[in-house]
Amino acid sequence: MPTLDWIGKKAVINHHREVPYHLLRCDAKLSVGDPGSGNLLVEGDNLLALKALLPYYAGQVKCIYIDPPYNTGNDFIYPDDFRDPLQTYLKLTGQKDSEGNLLNSNPETSGRYHSAWLSMMYPRLFVARQLLSEDGILFVSMSDDEVHNLRLALDEVFGAENFIGTIVWNSTKSVTNTALISVSHTYNLVYAHSREYFVKNRNHFRLPETGEGFANPDNDPRGPWKADPFQVGGWRPNQQYVIVNPKTAEEYRPNPGSSWKNEEAVFKRLLADNRIVFGVSGEAGPQRKRFQSEAEERGRVTTTLWDDLDTTTNATRDLRQLFGTEQCPFDNPKPVDLIQRMVQLGAHDPHNSIVLDFFAGACVTAEAVLRQNIEDGGTRTFICVQLPEPTSEDSPARKAGYATIADVGKERVRLVIKSIKDEFRGNLDLKDRETPEEPGFRVFKLAESNYRPWKGVEKKDGEAYADTMEMFADPLLPGWKPTNVLHEVALKEGYSLTSKIEKVAGIKDNTVWCVTDSDKGQSFRICLDDRLKPATLKALALKKDDLFICRDSALTDEQAANLALQCNLKTI
Repeated sequence: MPTLDWIGKKAVINHHREVPYHLLRCDAKLSVGDPGSGNLLVEGDNLLALKALLPYYAGQVKCIYIDPPYNTGNDFIYPDDFRDPLQTYLKLTGQKDSEGNLLNSNPETSGRYHSAWLSMMYPRLFVARQLLSEDGILFVSMSDDEVHNLRLALDEVFGAENFIGTIVWNSTKSVTNTALISVSHTYNLVYAHSREYFVKNRNHFRLPETGEGFANPDNDPRGPWKADPFQVGGWRPNQQYVIVNPKTAEEYRPNPGSSWKNEEAVFKRLLADNRIVFGVSGEAGPQRKRFQSEAEERGRVTTTLWDDLDTTTNATRDLRQLFGTEQCPFDNPKPVDLIQRMVQLGAHDPHNSIVLDFFAGACVTAEAVLRQNIEDGGTRTFICVQLPEPTSEDSPARKAGYATIADVGKERVRLVIKSIKDEFRGNLDLKDRETPEEPGFRVFKLAESNYRPWKGVEKKDGEAYADTMEMFADPLLPGWKPTNVLHEVALKEGYSLTSKIEKVAGIKDNTVWCVTDSDKGQSFRICLDDRLKPATLKALALKKDDLFICRDSALTDEQAANLALQCNLKTI
């Protein structure tokens, strides 16, 4: 199996481990609708965000879709030292020494773009795989520029055995007359966390059956059906026999190199059960009935060519209409129905699926999830991550007042939520359907931890070690705020970012909070006060299965010992 190597790979192979842990801090002013909806928009570098999401969402994401920046030779905007100019690149990759002297007689120039792109992608893909569930699916859109390198990188991260296929989407109908060959497609690589899971559960990677072509000309009580061929490729000795048309008495045998679909005993049972037909007139070869009810339960197999969906031209038109502007605020947007189809395939459970996009751009994935939920009554949630990359000064987005691409994405989701509400109010076709709960989303931004970073000090350096230990008597950084610490502690305990945080009533001497994760059906109580009063502990009446968290410095030795016996005690 071919392997992938590039200059700088050794430096990034474990880069995700070196990335400092960051918090995801909620910005309530930018959030919309129900805070417990589970939908998240995260602003910040996606590698930092992915690592911050790991404590709760590891193994929980059903579907990931990404449309990473194509490699056009431009420097990258991601701030993890991969956007350096050529001279820095030559030093990083060992082609120049610290004094700027060339070490290679033939320095790499164009190749640096491939290396920089791969160095940017590799750690993000590695962390993304940890977020996928056992039945999770990854879709990656890519042009010809890097698809060959991307395939090898994904083989290395996900395992070549988990490759599902490459879907070719007809992305444009127009022809570029100045090109040598006009590109009209985009590749979409598909990988599973575990391909074996989908081999055993094929119906979990299916599109809904449309019902097209089903009819019931013989009024079969089992409902509409479609006639499928009773012949399959491949010669099997136990599936070679003569079938006689009961109307014409004509004999039929499989074509050379083919077989009947079932053994003769099974065929006779199907014939007796009125599941075998001989054409519309009854005078043709054998066919097998496939009932619509069975097809709907099993789902429809997708193909590798998607030429029945909207193009980027349609997506540009739709985005202009949504924003109410003459110019599209985002370049080359993906159409919503493209991502909806991926959501249908990858997030097969409509009521228990998280969809992640960590190159969110204008948040087409968020819109696709919201609209797919409307179509099938699902409750899927999305997590979209986008760097607050500044929009170009002369771009339509900047002229419309959007300072960053993340701003465009937030506004798009707001407008989609509004349009969904309007559609339900005005669409008569939906009048008999239950109006869904108003969708919402929470905006999170990256922030540093509230805990002091530990700086290793040798014990033999007694004075410095003593000073360090004294400083860590209270591990919280100066200026910490309760709300921020509460969210960080909840995340460290594996609670959702959408967990409910509320004050415990009836406590007079201290402020105690209750953090509840409805998805997990769990809660804990936490007090961040300097001192924990005995009356508070008495009022809480903690039990063995209760989790209680407080600052270590807030407890006396006696309180700590008693609490450790009384409940599950953790201290900060």
